[in-house]
Order: sequence, then structure tokens, then C-alpha cells
Amino acid sequence: MRSLTVNEDSRLSLWLHVREFAVPPPMIESATARRLSGDWAGACAAAHVDVDLDLRSAARAHGGELASRVRDDLRRLAPDLLRWHMPRIAPDGLLRPGLTVSLARYRPASHGGGGTVHLVARTPPAWADAGQRISLALWDGSRSGAGAHPHPRPHRCFRLDLHRHLWDARRVGELRVRSGADRPPADGRPPAGLGVPLERGCAVDRWAAEARTLLREEGLTGGAVAVRLGGRRRLVLEPEADGDTRGLPASRITAAPARGGGRALPVLPDAATWVLPDLALLRAGLIEADRLHPLVASALVPGRPPGGASRLPGGTAGRRLVECRGARHRIGLVDGVLVALDHDPAEIRREKLLAALTGTPLPCLRVIDEEHRDPESLADVRARLDHGDATGALTVVEDLLDSGAPLPAGTLRDELETAALRRIAYGLFRAGLAEAGQGPAPRPDRRPSGSRARPRHTMFR
Repeated sequence: MRSLTVNEDSRLSLWLHVREFAVPPPMIESATARRLSGDWAGACAAAHVDVDLDLRSAARAHGGELASRVRDDLRRLAPDLLRWHMPRIAPDGLLRPGLTVSLARYRPASHGGGGTVHLVARTPPAWADAGQRISLALWDGSRSGAGAHPHPRPHRCFRLDLHRHLWDARRVGELRVRSGADRPPADGRPPAGLGVPLERGCAVDRWAAEARTLLREEGLTGGAVAVRLGGRRRLVLEPEADGDTRGLPASRITAAPARGGGRALPVLPDAATWVLPDLALLRAGLIEADRLHPLVASALVPGRPPGGASRLPGGTAGRRLVECRGARHRIGLVDGVLVALDHDPAEIRREKLLAALTGTPLPCLRVIDEEHRDPESLADVRARLDHGDATGALTVVEDLLDSGAPLPAGTLRDELETAALRRIAYGLFRAGLAEAGQGPAPRPDRRPSGSRARPRHTMFR
């Protein structure tokens, strides 16, 4: 069994990878500029969020007042911030597939009747997750508008309607208090009377306050809530009036029956169960504020302006030495292109012509060709493609090859072609023309999360 330290280190390593690749700075900058100009739909497009709702249809179905509230929330929405905080799974930190997350709940007026309407964010199933896109929709209890989505109902555990500061630009200032960043970190010991070991990373010091918020939202003045710790671990938690908590293990159950009531216990949202990943990374000294989302950095580290520089690589690779015809030659980047530095252009043209006629090229040219086919930056390109950052991946490739150079056959080209084919599966899913298993095959070196009986998301929101 792995130690708690290993679990915590794994969690932080995953989130550090997510922060590097999942929401690139150019996406944040573009989405922010469009949002500030009042173009909420353009901001969604910049953040790779598809809008599957129509406000006029919502007004006809649920009344103009509800449609107006939805419109106001869409104007508040920072889609890049939503992507930043969406639940993710190990081992690659990709969006949790096939998920429906409630962002806001509306109770219609007398017009149209009906029950609660949710503004939801959805992720596609694992077989169609290329591009890592998110969609926005309204859900009123029916499958209307859900298409082929496997789980159109909002998830009880993964919900953000009680955590608007994780997507609402006007309320992001609440993040400091709601995350516990305004207080010293807890000492890691469970509250008195809890009686069970807890993983590091649990936001135990916030559970009582968050449980009371949940109970109020459910229209309850008191009672217990269920806390899901991943896998089959559950707690039944009852907040005291003074802020302490009383808990007992509730192993192997999804939702314990409420005392004397018969209804299922409310589930503490996952966002309230674990320490905010960015706060954990900051406290561990693994990340600087200028590498966080600007809105997150301003809330967690007030008074320190976050930087906005892009972290895309380019033109900074060191020179390499190659044994070439009895001498040690240098290859390196010149204006973003990898070249043989100790051969003049005329010699390079002759050697390329000789290679095209089935001759043996210079060792320097062979090293450059191999670097183009299977570069050291391939892992970086893969990570960007996995997280839907095709622009960033192509920037890395252009820094390697030059924008006008042909892409030689090899692992790099295979990766780009596979990513393009997998995007077709997402288009077919959106159009309702394909089901699980009908999309292009996944990359052979990464087992898709959808093929596992239980996606490995434990401790990774």
C-alpha cells in the first residue's frame, strides 16, 4: 500500500502537469479579452467551450425571468476559469469524461411550471474526448438537448453551483476564504472524534462550513452529509453549531439513509472535500503565482500581480555536438530552425541532393532528420495534443521545423495525424452519428480512461 506522502506527491505532480498544459496562456488571454468586451459567446469559443443552449427557447419554455438570469450568468462566466477548475482524472489529468456538472440552479416562476432548471457543463465520453472540449446546456430533468451524452443528469458529487467562485469572474474573490488560503494550513490531524485516518489533501478544516452551506441549499436546518473520499471510502459527517465536525465511517455505501427520514444524504461537493490544487501547489513551493490563472493568482496571492507571459517554448534549445566525418560539429536552432552550424549552405544543398538520390547524408543531417521525426520535445507535443492545445503543439513543431518545412514521416507526424483523426470522433459524437467504440483508435501508448471499469480519479478532482 502506498504511503500518504506518495499519494500526496502523486496528486501534486498530476496538478502541476495540468497547470502546465491544460489551459494555455494564449487561451486565457483570448477568452479574457472577449469576455471583458461583453462577448460571452466569443469567450466560450476561445476556451473551447461549445454552447448548446438558446436563450429564446429557454424564455419560451421557462419564462423570460429565468432566461434573463441565465443570460446574466453567461455574462459572468469565465469559461477559461471553468476549464481550469473542472474535475480531472489520473494519470494524464484529462477532463473527467462523460460528466455533467451543475453550474447554477434556477427555479422557474409560474410561467411554464416545471421543476429546477440547471445551467450545466458537460464533457464528452472518453472515446470522443479529443480536443478536451466542454459544452454548456440547460437541463430541466429531461434528455432534451443531451444528444448522445451518457450521463445528462448533473452529478451529485461533482457540482459547482455551490462554488460559483470557480467559474464566475465577479465572485472569484471568494476563492481565498472558501479555499482556506486566508488561514494557516491545517496540521494534518483529523478533528477530535473523527476516528478514521484521512488522506493528506483533505480540506478537513473547511468541511463543517461547507457542510452547512450544502444543508442550507438543500433546505435543511441541520443533519448529516456524506463525504466521498474516493474508491469505496465514505464518511457520514454531521456539522456542529460551533464549527466542529462529528464523523463516523460509512464504508462501501454510496449514500447513507438520513436519520429518520428515508431520503439519501446530501453529498459534500468534491470541490469542498479536497484542498484546492493551486493552494496545495503554492504551499509546497512547486509553482509560482505567475503560472496560475490570473484570477486565481489575484485571489490566492493578493497584492502580487500575476505575469501574463506565454510559456510556449521557442528558440531556446541548447546546441548539440555530433561526430561528423572525423570532427565534432555543432547543430542548433537558428531563427527557430534546427541547422548544422559547421557546414556552409552550398554543402548542405549538395548533401541533401545526394540523400534524395539514395546516397548517405552527412551525420549532422541524419541527426537533424531524426530529431524532426522523433524529437526530444515529443512528450511536450503529446501533452498539448492530449489536452486539446493543438495551437501550442503546432507552435512547438514550427519551432522545430520552421513553418514552411514539410513534416517527415515518423513518430511526430504519427502523433499529429492521430490527433486529427480522433477529433473526427468528437464531431461524430456532437452530431449524434457515432456511439462508443466507433471513433478512431486511441494512441497505443495511452489506455483511454473509458476502457477502465472505474476511471482512476481518486484524489484528483
